[in-house]
Amino acid sequence: QVQLVESGGGLVQAGGSLRLSCAASGSIASSKPMGWYRQAPGNQRELVAAITRGGSTNYADSVKGRFTISRDNAKNTVYLQMNSLEPEDTAVYYCYLTSWVTYWGQGTQVTVSS
Repeated sequence: QVQLVESGGGLVQAGGSLRLSCAASGSIASSKPMGWYRQAPGNQRELVAAITRGGSTNYADSVKGRFTISRDNAKNTVYLQMNSLEPEDTAVYYCYLTSWVTYWGQGTQVTVSS
């Protein structure tokens, strides 16, 4: 069983920055792909960024150049550095880990004011 605990959300003005963290329990975490989805009210959940065990990354077009995903395999933790935040980035951000099944965190709210 894998548990994911997110932290780092909050309220920020447009143009500001936040860093999200997601700590995974369980020894398999360091060897599995992880990433972040987000869901805004009335919208479907969308992929924001993903990272493989080896560090290969993938980003949604809407966040390229502004967000950076990274991971520390020794700490079983994945990070999402979010810069130049826009009101359109307001959403609940969910960490995930893909193994035989997909595990999800509880979500952390990010609110960007204009």
